[in-house]
Amino acid sequence: MSQESLKTLFHPFASGVLEQPEQGARYLFLGAEAGFAKPTEFPATLSCVQGFRGEFLKLQAAHLDPKPQAEGEDFDGALILFGKHRGENEARVAEALSRVKPGGQIVIGGGKEDGVQPMRKRLFGLGLEVEHMPKYHGVALWFNAPADASALIASLKPAEVVVEGRFRTVAGIFSHDHVDDGSELLASRLPSDFDGNAADFGAGWGYLSVMLSERSSRTARIDLFEADHAALECAKANLAAIRPNLTARFFWQDLTREPPKEKYDLVIMNPPFHQGHAAEPSLGQAMIATAAQALRTGGTLLMVANRGLPYEQTLAANFREHGETCRNARFKVLWAKR
Repeated sequence: MSQESLKTLFHPFASGVLEQPEQGARYLFLGAEAGFAKPTEFPATLSCVQGFRGEFLKLQAAHLDPKPQAEGEDFDGALILFGKHRGENEARVAEALSRVKPGGQIVIGGGKEDGVQPMRKRLFGLGLEVEHMPKYHGVALWFNAPADASALIASLKPAEVVVEGRFRTVAGIFSHDHVDDGSELLASRLPSDFDGNAADFGAGWGYLSVMLSERSSRTARIDLFEADHAALECAKANLAAIRPNLTARFFWQDLTREPPKEKYDLVIMNPPFHQGHAAEPSLGQAMIATAAQALRTGGTLLMVANRGLPYEQTLAANFREHGETCRNARFKVLWAKR
């Protein structure tokens, strides 16, 4: 659906409904994904922003010089590709409003299930004149940045969330407003006597790393690996605030294609198992194989998974021994020895 949404986003320009930007114009492209085709007459330079490592690498391979977060100001316009998460979409609109010149054009595109129409109604309710058109199973909408966007930005920018009174997160990242049930189950089974070097695969906003370091206070070091740049920034702040004496390092990596360069005594993980709305066990299977390569001989993997996912065969193929620690109605905690 992203490819369709990309076509929807550029369609107002391709169809002539919107005038092409002037030669030399600078446009911010938030949520950019590779594979888009600019209209031949679209002369603007695009500053592509993508915080998910896998999509970032695709943009990089296409020589589009992406950034993980927006930089710069006084852009002539902005393009925004909507996704599934309302909070993230709102943050992107607020970001565009804060970086585009007054009068600059902001164009949004997304699938019909991505919340474009509700956003149109909300922006209209906030006093903006918003135009729109449907195309390619999606909707494009556009408006001009007002002279003073401060009230709009304040209304749209998601508030910081505090989980359990100490973890700070932002909308748009996984489980941003509560501790994921699977992670909570895994945390209850983390060791209390660990004193080596650990890696947290898919670390999110840092919950499991904090829990490991609290249960095993002599943990030497934890390396956190996360593909979502925004989540990793939250993890950095949370570890610094909650466990300031812990030696921790942070790696923005897609572990399915960028394996760690070091070896560990322990890997903990709650791997993603969805691609969109569909279960996708291959993501977790790839991370299990990566964990096996990242562990020293005798090292341990501890992971949590949806109880219906078939990870045991992958564990058997990559580890000397493996087993199940516990399960509940939804999840199971698995272990494996290298």
